[in-house]
This record gives sequence, structure tokens and C-alpha cells, in this order.
Amino acid sequence: MADIMRYAGQAVFYVCAAALTGYLSFRPLYQQTHPGLAQIKLSFSHGAQRVEDCRRLTTKEIAALPPSERRPNTCSRERHPVYVEFSIDGELLYSKSLEPAGLSKDGPSRTYQKFLVEAGVHAVTARLRDSGREAGFDYEMEQQLTLAPGQSLAVDFRSEAGGFILK
Repeated sequence: MADIMRYAGQAVFYVCAAALTGYLSFRPLYQQTHPGLAQIKLSFSHGAQRVEDCRRLTTKEIAALPPSERRPNTCSRERHPVYVEFSIDGELLYSKSLEPAGLSKDGPSRTYQKFLVEAGVHAVTARLRDSGREAGFDYEMEQQLTLAPGQSLAVDFRSEAGGFILK
């Protein structure tokens, strides 16, 4: 009789645990954004141009190097900071100079920003400078977008693809 009560208790426990798990998988309802809003995410990792151009080594300089370190060029590892601006409907929402990662400042600059906007038509402008110049931009994107409620749009950057990419 004790075994039957123990098995019945286990069965009741497992049924209650399964019912609770089933309930919590549907409730409470979760929404990423408020109704009527869409989100735009500006997210990229980009290595800017090098601070110094590579220099071709002379034959004498190459011969002076140890055999395991011989190479035709010598390059500085340090990169310029990446300056980025992002605006929606003419309002500048993000403007920052992103330092390169790494102890030698030779890694990529990274950012991740999320903007909540009303669903509808918006003019999005993204600009990026990675060459070290003081004014102007190396890459620009201006686009009219129609965003649906709850939509999530990612703005990425790939220099090999020509600049900013909308996903």
C-alpha cells in the first residue's frame, strides 16, 4: 500500500510540473517591443584603415631579419578609430568615435545600439569614417524605410560589400 501511495504522489507531482511548464510556455505573453513600435539595431564590427601605410623592405633589410621573420613588407598594426553617425528622420541619434580593440589598437571597432521608433515610413541615414581624415565620411547610406509594428531591422556594415547593409 505504501508503494502505491508513493507512485501516486510521484504521478501527481509530475502532472502538476508538466501542467505548470505548459502554462508558462504560453503565459505571460512576451513582446519584444510595445505595440505600434519597431526597432532598428545598428550593429557592426569593423577594422579601420591602418595609421601608417605598409612599407616595402629592401633586400638588405630582409636579409638582416631572422629567417623565420623574413617578409617583403613591414606594417604598423595600429588602426584609426571609426567615427559613426546614425540619424532617423533628420534627428541625430548616435554619434561616436569608436576606438579599435586590442592592446596594440589593431582590432576592430565595435558597436551595438538599439532604437525604438513608431511603425511607418522613416528616413534613415548612416555615415562612417574609417580613414583618419578629420571631416567628411568614407561611407554614407540614406534610405527611406517602411517599418511594420513589431519589425526588427538590423543595420550592419561591410566595407567589402560597399558599406551599410540592411537586414
